[in-house]
Amino acid sequence: MSKGAGSAAAPAPAAPVSDMPPWRQRIGFIAAVFGMFMAILDIQIVASSLNEIQSGLSASEDEISWVQTSYLIAEIVMIPLSGMLMRILSTRVAFTLSCAGFTLASLGCALATSIEQLIVLRAIQGFMGGAMIPITQAVSFSIFPRRVMGSVQAVIGMVVTMAPSIGPTVGGYITETMSWHWLFLANVIPGVLVCWAAWSFLDIDKPNHAVARNLDLIGLVLIAVFLGSLEFVLEEGPGDDWFASDRIIIFSLTCLVAGVWFFARTLRSDHPIVDLRAFANRNFAIGAGMGFIIGIALYGLVYIMPLFFGYVRGYSSLQIGEVMFVTGLTMFLCAPIVGQASNHIDLRVLLFFGLALVGVGTMMNANLTVESGFWQFCVPQIVRGMGLIMCIIPASRIALGTLPPDEVGNASGLFNVMRNLGGAMGLALLDTVRDIREDYHWNQLIPAIDTGREVVVAEIAKYEAMLAGSVPDAYHAAVGMLVQRVSQQAQVLAFNDIFTWMGLIYVFSVPLVFLLRRLQA
Repeated sequence: MSKGAGSAAAPAPAAPVSDMPPWRQRIGFIAAVFGMFMAILDIQIVASSLNEIQSGLSASEDEISWVQTSYLIAEIVMIPLSGMLMRILSTRVAFTLSCAGFTLASLGCALATSIEQLIVLRAIQGFMGGAMIPITQAVSFSIFPRRVMGSVQAVIGMVVTMAPSIGPTVGGYITETMSWHWLFLANVIPGVLVCWAAWSFLDIDKPNHAVARNLDLIGLVLIAVFLGSLEFVLEEGPGDDWFASDRIIIFSLTCLVAGVWFFARTLRSDHPIVDLRAFANRNFAIGAGMGFIIGIALYGLVYIMPLFFGYVRGYSSLQIGEVMFVTGLTMFLCAPIVGQASNHIDLRVLLFFGLALVGVGTMMNANLTVESGFWQFCVPQIVRGMGLIMCIIPASRIALGTLPPDEVGNASGLFNVMRNLGGAMGLALLDTVRDIREDYHWNQLIPAIDTGREVVVAEIAKYEAMLAGSVPDAYHAAVGMLVQRVSQQAQVLAFNDIFTWMGLIYVFSVPLVFLLRRLQA
């Protein structure tokens, strides 16, 4: 046989087989990410518009707080149930139903004519939308190979961190330019598009209706009561002076009884409503704990900074959003870099430096004054933003990356619950600590207003001259202005304490990294 003939008969090399999911599934994943963004954004989007909603619906101050509380309680109940829904209905059906319910509830919120209607519809919105968050994370681990997981988790990390960061800004802008109704109407068209795309392209598994036959209805009720009452206590406790309130005592006892009963039942059940055995995996247990700690900063910093600028500086919601946008922009720019780095660098190293940066960046704001503004927060926000994205991407990969594929859906729900509980507990503690430290600093500073001191007499005289002729009793009005200055200083010192202690939480969390096992490539 000639050489030419032999060459012609040689088999052609096989085309390389791609381990990437087909384009249909990738489009479905992108749709899921958009749905997750809407669900997380809507937690904070009403934060800067509560006054307008209160006026529009003639609500009381106690009632208006439930516009956020009802959403959070309902969402945190749904999140751990998402894994069960995925098994029973399939990922496509579970996500589409979640998004459709969220979209319809958003439309209902926009059309609400009373505060009672809005609160109920916000609870439905949070409950239905809550499943989109863990389902999206579970999908990412189910369809993408590990070699691109850094980039995939970077996208999810950007959504998880940016949505709460820009929520108050977006909400303030929409309310100022249109009306508060558009906070909810803005979800309708994107929601419809996400439903269509998820139904059309997110077909990645089959339903297992047999799971429904073993559904633990008692466990379902217990987890709803446990998480719902826990979230209620954490949300309402600071405002009700904790256990000085009868309703906080009642809900705390309800939470305790339901929690003990739920854990005892779940750990003994062959078909638990939520499988807690994922915590037997060391990386998942520590990673979920890290998620809890990350939640404190993720939601706590978004909460405490507007308080400082609102109470101390008197900024509008739009001005506050412009300052806080630095964190979101930093995370947006850093996410692709950190995502790529997570494919090549030990995730524990990234997490180590991430926790340290969040701690240092938070403590950089521990020397605030009544004049602190954009530039005093700019560099600390950049440091914190870099740290947060270096925490979120590795933490989720460490927690979920070593679990079998059939456990990821359930574990993703547990991971997200831990992060949200961290945020809820952080907000409750921040409010309580702020009140305690403000009282402490007030008691330390108020003796300084001694009318026998020369500097005090001079300040009162200055204010009295300013007010002369404009108020009937200029002297007492001047003393009141001086007291107001002391109160403002006490507030600033309380915020400084909070930033110091929050920073120390992250610095002291760094050694936990050494307990993690290296994630194998």
